Amino acid sequence: MNETTMLRLEYDQIKTRVSECAFSYLGKRHAASMRPITDLRTIKIRLDETNEALQIIRHGASVPVPSLEGMEHILQLLGTGYMFSESDFSHMAQFIRSCIQLIKYMHSKADAAPTVSAYASSMYSMEPLLSEIERCIHSGRVTDIASKELAKIRKKIAVTEERIKRKLDSLTSRHRSIMQENMISQRNGRYVLPIKKEFRKQVKGNVLDESGSGQTVYVEPAEITNLQFDQSANMAEESKEEMKVLGDLTAMAESYNRELSINTETVGVLDFLLAKAKYAMTLDAVSVELNLDGIIDIQGARHPLMSNAMVPLDFSIGEGYSSLIITGPNTGGKTMALKSVGLLTLMVQSGLLVPVLHGSRMAVFEEIVVDIGDGQSIEHALSTFSAHIRNMISILETTGNSTLILIDEMASGTDPGEGVGLSIALLEEFHRRRATVVATTHFSEIKHFAENTSGFQNARMEFDTETLQPLYRLRIGEAGESYAYAIALKLGMWTRIIERSEAISAGRASRNTQESFVIPPSVNDEKSDDANKPFPKKEALDETVTKRGKQEIPLKTKPFALGDSVYVGYLDRTGIVYKTEDERGNVGILIQGQKLTMNKKRLVLHIAATELYPDDYDLDIVLETKENRKKRKLLGRKHVEGLMIESPPENEI
Repeated sequence: MNETTMLRLEYDQIKTRVSECAFSYLGKRHAASMRPITDLRTIKIRLDETNEALQIIRHGASVPVPSLEGMEHILQLLGTGYMFSESDFSHMAQFIRSCIQLIKYMHSKADAAPTVSAYASSMYSMEPLLSEIERCIHSGRVTDIASKELAKIRKKIAVTEERIKRKLDSLTSRHRSIMQENMISQRNGRYVLPIKKEFRKQVKGNVLDESGSGQTVYVEPAEITNLQFDQSANMAEESKEEMKVLGDLTAMAESYNRELSINTETVGVLDFLLAKAKYAMTLDAVSVELNLDGIIDIQGARHPLMSNAMVPLDFSIGEGYSSLIITGPNTGGKTMALKSVGLLTLMVQSGLLVPVLHGSRMAVFEEIVVDIGDGQSIEHALSTFSAHIRNMISILETTGNSTLILIDEMASGTDPGEGVGLSIALLEEFHRRRATVVATTHFSEIKHFAENTSGFQNARMEFDTETLQPLYRLRIGEAGESYAYAIALKLGMWTRIIERSEAISAGRASRNTQESFVIPPSVNDEKSDDANKPFPKKEALDETVTKRGKQEIPLKTKPFALGDSVYVGYLDRTGIVYKTEDERGNVGILIQGQKLTMNKKRLVLHIAATELYPDDYDLDIVLETKENRKKRKLLGRKHVEGLMIESPPENEI
């Protein structure tokens, strides 16, 4: 799946939130590595697992997921010759005890959650290992019964310790008057008496230390020196025997290397499943029906990162049309609708439940590609339009019949006329490749194209013109407006400016309504040789374009007449026909005093000559160049859109 797509749709934030719901380091690791998958059967299994885990959480007690504290360290060192400590075995014992609890718990849930409980059935109880650890280790210390030799040594240590204490009690009573304080200290693990420096010679023994002030010396009495040497030897034997016990336990743990690894990995998977279920519960998410037919029909959808702050979205595509053009005002929710569809699709293909109503359907796509945001790069000095074009080229390279394409603000960042043309051509190519396309735009030409082209549909985001507030509701089947005039008027723009703007827009709209569109046949393989074949010939263009649920609109076939006012789309200009169509279909056009020749396919009738001029009007005067008209010094002028056409004096008409 495209990395840019996941970044633009904020998929990483979903992974972070799932990870926060995980308990163990492995559960968090699975969440961090989560990616959308494309196999339908696998996705269904993942969704069923998550749904089962959700039911366990909702209707059961707390799931006893084992703590993996210390297990990562243990698994890394098993089999390396490292000898584990008492602390390591304490972690291991706690893990095994929790695994046994989890196995029993999941066994009781086998009927309600067969898929999830099956994971626990593959785990091992490892009771012999647990029993031996509990016998040898208790409260982080090797027990006396870990071995017979250790028991003997510790008995000797206890006896010697008692003899030393009795001697010290006797010495303390004898030298109380010369002691700096009435207590016994230790230096380097050996017992000493704190004697005032001036009375040092009154106590037989070795000075092991001196206070910082020099007023106190710490003397090991000679009466206990031998006993303390014996005790040091006993403790050395104890340490040696403890190491032997730990070594035997380590060898036994290594014999369970496979079982420990399987249990740990299984706990990580179960923790990840439960984390997905916990996240689904925070969203009130549900499972959806899946298909490979590009059909998305979701009701009450919410963007997962918006929680309840978003107005629920009803969205459908794939039945009757595979391309949807969304229009509406800025901040009206178009981009949010686009992102919601994309992110919910990524989530479903990751085995996550999504915040929609029950009965919703979603499609599985091989590729999801987006063009959202301008993607400008200061480092590479890319303009908005350049970034858009590079995105489009990248999308074209991967687009096939199992691709979801999401495009925000088509035709933006460049000349509107050329941008609209390029956008429509791209939409045609995507449709030809049978991709599923959702795009947003403000341009009426693209809305008109969608309205009159099979396989396309318009939609709009609802807007309250009284309050100037978007309603964030998507209405499919209707083309929307940007509401620029309504907003400008409410904000205090002069009425006559608004009226003039509407008149200009109406003029452009009248030109656009003359156009109709046809799309080349679709292909099954986006990499086939047909990908670069030309569009249909004239015979195909003479046919009518039919859209489901819409009236048939005939395409123009009548030749242009001398004097017709025509609109040239790619120039965004109007002109007058001064030379009729030749055998190649080329027509002579006069635009602002310049004579141009262009193919009739680039022209749309604006105003017929019969409507522009009276029957007795001399067209030769109209078609004269600017220089010749100046020479005639005509007195009147008549305005034709895009041209200033001079009228002859009344006595010449």
